[in-house]
Amino acid sequence: MQLFDSTKLGLFSSLSNSSSLMYSGASFLLKPIFVRGFSGSLHLVLLLALVVSYVWKKLMRGDGGEGSGERFRNNKSYFYWYKNGWCDVKLVNLFDSVLRTLSWGALSVYLYTLNSDFLFYHKHESSEVRYLVSDIVSVFTALFLCYVGFLRHETQDSLLEQPFLNVDISSDTSNTPTLESNKSRGGDAVTTYANAGPFSVLTFYWMNSLIALGNKKTLDLEDVPQLDSLDSVFRGFPAFRNKLESHNGAASRVTPFKLAKALFLSTWKEILWTALLAIIYTSASYVGPYLIDAFVQCLDGRGEYKNQGYILALTFFVAKLVECISQRHWFFRLQQIGLRHRAVTTTMIYNKGLSLSNQSKQGQTSGEIINIMTVDADRIGEFSWYMHDPWLILLQVGLALLILYQNLGLASVAAFVATIGVMLINYPLGRLQETFQDKLMDSKDKRMRATTEILRNMRILKLQGWEMKFLSKILELRDVETGWLKKYVYNSAMIMSVFWLAPTLVAVATFGACMLIGIPLESGKILSALATFRVLQMPIYSLPDTLSMTVQTKVSLDRIASFLCLDDLQSDVLEKQPIGSSDTAIEIADGNFSWDLSSPSATLKDINEVLLGLLSSKTVIYVTHQVEFLPAADLILVTKDGKIAQAGKYDDILCLGSDFMELVGAHEAALTVLDSKQKGPASDTDVIMQKQGKNDYENGKSDKVSEPKAQIIQEEERETGSVGFPIYWNYITTAYGGGLVPFILLAQILFQVLQISSNYWMAWAAPVSKDVKPVVSGSTLIIVYVLFAIGSSICILARATLHATAGYKTATLLFNKMHLCIFRAPMSFFDATPSGRIINRVSTDQSAVENRIPYLIGALAFSVIQLLGIIAVMSQVAWQVFIVFIPVIAACIWYQRYYISSARELSRLVGVCKAPVIQHFSETISGATTIRSFDQQSRFQETNMKVTDAYSRPKFHIAGAREWLCFRLDMFSSVTFAFSLAFLVSFRSNIDPAIAGLAVTYGLNLNMLQASVIWNLCDCENRIISVERIIQYMSIPSEPPLVVEANRPGRSWPSHGEVDVNNLQVRYAPQLPLVLRGITCTFPGGKKTGIVGRTGSGKSTLIQTLFRIVKPAAGQIMIDGLDISSIGLHDLRSRLSIIPQGPTMFEGTMRSNLDPLEEHTDELIWEALDKCQLGDEVRKKERKLDSTVNENGENWSMGQRQLVCLGRVLLKKSKVLVLDEATASVDTSTDNLIQQTLRQHFSDCTVITIAHRITSVLDSDMVLLLSHGLVMEYDSPTRLLENKSSSFAQLVAEYTIRSNAN
Repeated sequence: MQLFDSTKLGLFSSLSNSSSLMYSGASFLLKPIFVRGFSGSLHLVLLLALVVSYVWKKLMRGDGGEGSGERFRNNKSYFYWYKNGWCDVKLVNLFDSVLRTLSWGALSVYLYTLNSDFLFYHKHESSEVRYLVSDIVSVFTALFLCYVGFLRHETQDSLLEQPFLNVDISSDTSNTPTLESNKSRGGDAVTTYANAGPFSVLTFYWMNSLIALGNKKTLDLEDVPQLDSLDSVFRGFPAFRNKLESHNGAASRVTPFKLAKALFLSTWKEILWTALLAIIYTSASYVGPYLIDAFVQCLDGRGEYKNQGYILALTFFVAKLVECISQRHWFFRLQQIGLRHRAVTTTMIYNKGLSLSNQSKQGQTSGEIINIMTVDADRIGEFSWYMHDPWLILLQVGLALLILYQNLGLASVAAFVATIGVMLINYPLGRLQETFQDKLMDSKDKRMRATTEILRNMRILKLQGWEMKFLSKILELRDVETGWLKKYVYNSAMIMSVFWLAPTLVAVATFGACMLIGIPLESGKILSALATFRVLQMPIYSLPDTLSMTVQTKVSLDRIASFLCLDDLQSDVLEKQPIGSSDTAIEIADGNFSWDLSSPSATLKDINEVLLGLLSSKTVIYVTHQVEFLPAADLILVTKDGKIAQAGKYDDILCLGSDFMELVGAHEAALTVLDSKQKGPASDTDVIMQKQGKNDYENGKSDKVSEPKAQIIQEEERETGSVGFPIYWNYITTAYGGGLVPFILLAQILFQVLQISSNYWMAWAAPVSKDVKPVVSGSTLIIVYVLFAIGSSICILARATLHATAGYKTATLLFNKMHLCIFRAPMSFFDATPSGRIINRVSTDQSAVENRIPYLIGALAFSVIQLLGIIAVMSQVAWQVFIVFIPVIAACIWYQRYYISSARELSRLVGVCKAPVIQHFSETISGATTIRSFDQQSRFQETNMKVTDAYSRPKFHIAGAREWLCFRLDMFSSVTFAFSLAFLVSFRSNIDPAIAGLAVTYGLNLNMLQASVIWNLCDCENRIISVERIIQYMSIPSEPPLVVEANRPGRSWPSHGEVDVNNLQVRYAPQLPLVLRGITCTFPGGKKTGIVGRTGSGKSTLIQTLFRIVKPAAGQIMIDGLDISSIGLHDLRSRLSIIPQGPTMFEGTMRSNLDPLEEHTDELIWEALDKCQLGDEVRKKERKLDSTVNENGENWSMGQRQLVCLGRVLLKKSKVLVLDEATASVDTSTDNLIQQTLRQHFSDCTVITIAHRITSVLDSDMVLLLSHGLVMEYDSPTRLLENKSSSFAQLVAEYTIRSNAN
């Protein structure tokens, strides 16, 4: 037949003519009989494999890993179930599934034979290339349709699996919850994706219910369905951990390769499916560029057979459908894989954080550990987008070069060289981008570490008036960060410019080569090449991004693996016996304990300790420096220099040496002061008070304030409804008042006009065929095209630079405004706001403003301009296309509005749900010792997995909603494109074929751009929520002014230090009751006043009001006759001094901790250190005043930290000094040292002391006793003690009873 007598395949004909290396037998492989036979065989094998796979899947339902045999034994066989009453409905369902599978296979064969029938019917010449295209399209269409046919979720058949839902998902550990308990988390239904059928999966119909609900109400987390078990970390983590430990055992060292391998093996099925979908998408995307030349020739009246135009139009349409559908499912499954990887990595890091040894913790700050969990784990999840790019780029470039070789011959070599050249240009830019990214992340880590420390100690900063100084420290760190950010965004602008110019640069090189080597340029071949260059644009752009992301992910894997390899606490040194098995409660044999295992000397050495416990009661181990409780102890251990110096009962060891006697002597000295105050014999009233005090002490009674409870920390506030236009306007006009925006848009419009003009010029000026005389010479054709390319380059460079400048400036200004508002916020804001929420805004939201939002808004504007350009080109050829454009665009807008309400709230929920993950991990790191002490690791691990799943739930459904929308938009654009093609074919006699081909070239991108406009619009509204959240913090109510210029106190104020409190009433929030209920008293200037009272009496509240941390509801405080509310906060707080209850040191140096404001000379600092008995200790350090202070001052003891706080007030030399239970954390000896220093250096100052030990206020001039927010007693301690019925005398009696108890 004529069909089989045709020449070799067109695709390879030029290769065979120009090469002598072709084997003689190769011609048979290229003949249609072999190609058709091979393709048909593939289809038959595919169908058989499909049936076998389906039956095997039904018989061996499971993960394909461990447990398959067990499931087979449970499920037995379908025939067994039928014999035992398996209902007809189930049999029908099974038959329907098999029939559906065969139908999909038959449909793929039908598509194959349909194309073949057309080719056979017309018996056209040289049709081998068409056969090749037919086979490629048919094979990949069949693969995709069969994939849809048997793609059924493992948990889909709920009727079959329902009885087994209460079985443990893993028998690995008892800590892993069962599916039943997993299902109870949140109490919500599992996502409909779990039971979705093929059609629902194909069209993302399973998202309809949630999107419809989002249109009826504002979505809350309770409305978002639970994850399917396969996507839940409760199931994913045990499998991942087993993969990680399967090769070398649980004790083996984790390496980046093992970690990556375990991640791959945990999701290998999904990864292979995405690889198949990527191949289908790539192949389908090149069908259009390959067939454009034939389409132009057909429109020019030189078609090879009848109705060729309609067949080509149908091929375009089917290829576009396959391209769109495969892309949507490819992207969705990539996001699904990323979520699973991030969840299991986060859980692994969390579990490791619970078991870290103290030495390992000292090597990394809590901020660095949190960064590993947030930044590095997130990057592992994000890499799923890039996992196929390395090999996919090679496939894309290879297909493009094949098409170019088919059309332009050896000129494709120039295209290849130009492509490599553009990639090489991108490579150094990509390496620079990687360097800038690393530096940016390092600087961000430092800023976040400082921010975390500041937020943790914000109350201290407010009390000392240091918050603005520490804000300047944050801004200095930010300056370093913005330096790298600036380089990063401008380098990104260069990369983006190369991306936009890549098709033009490659086209100039290719067409220039054609002119040099004499290859005729025809409009059809030019348009095919232009379309190919446009498809080639993405791999050219993505290569440096892929390389950069691969390197970043490798770095993250290294960091995570290094963290997982840190030493754990030695679990084998602790042996627990069953309760009641022995009289011994605790036994330590030859114990040596050290914070640093590499240190030559242990912290505790040669400890041998046996504690006996009564079986009927608990063994109490009390670590204390308050010796008044020791007489009641059965055994006392005195440690010195890391060893047990003395052991025994109180009376026994008191006589054995000086170590214990030194501690007891300091306590007895304090009691001596107490005894001197208590004059005269005990009266009957005194005896009664002592008995009452003793009874209260023994019965645990306390005079606590009984007040209605109210919650200070509220749920995180989030906006609802659409993001208002003011948010967009605020963002756009932040930098330079929006002055750069018109120039950015103008540059993009000019670029688009020049691009269309250059392509229009090539299509119009080049001949349709060899027989047509060219309109212009070849040199003129190329020169004009080059001029257009130069103009485009200038425009795109200008646009990219201006765009980067606007985005960078906007991010910087928003950062500065937000941080100023945070640091100026009242303390009530920090009391009601967990630090995780603030960190989320200054890290995640700020990063979005810097790296994502500028490009999204730019992409929206640029895609709109591109879409308008395509519409203009297509409407010029056939204005009737507007008949479809208008309703399609209207439908797309309707879908966008229908979708956005749900997507917007899901995005807000992601922001809300991320803070608990960070907060829980941060709290766990801080309290790991306590958690381990109570053996509650499993409970906290389960809580972490719950909050991780809670974060993944909206993330998963955002991905589903996004693809739900894009799928529908793609279908609309494909229909529009098909209508345009049909119109061009039907009315080709009145249309210039070259211009029509140009319209088709642009129409190939119609679906991408139309979806891009709508998607970018939606994504902008989702991402702009980060701006909304930042602006939300920019509207926090501020504290009163730091300085009131019209009412500044004199330099010597306060000169006397008298504090008058008049009818002071205070509450912490409008909804809370009064804490101080009308206090009136006067603290004499230059005198010591002690404030005492039981827990909740209002002592600390009074001090906070003095520093204006809390705003009074009524009343006033005056210092030396000046109302403190009338002056600025810094004028007030800088004139007062305070030693807070918790000794606080900041990361830095000893100098920066003593003098944060840098107001004093080194001589004065040394003098202060000597006064507080720290001078000798600091002089021992190698760097003296520049000695390092770690985070929270962890490398200094608690007592030393308290002495540093004392040194601060010695430097400040204020007339009014407040001690807020300043010695609560130190022993009596250090307490006496502090009291002695204060008496010596603050004898003429007003000292207000909140007492922790009653002895601390006995030498005060006045004692104020508060109860229930009221003044109960206020007099000298001597007078109060003389009145044996006074409340103060009762407190002293209780303290005496405790101290003298045996």
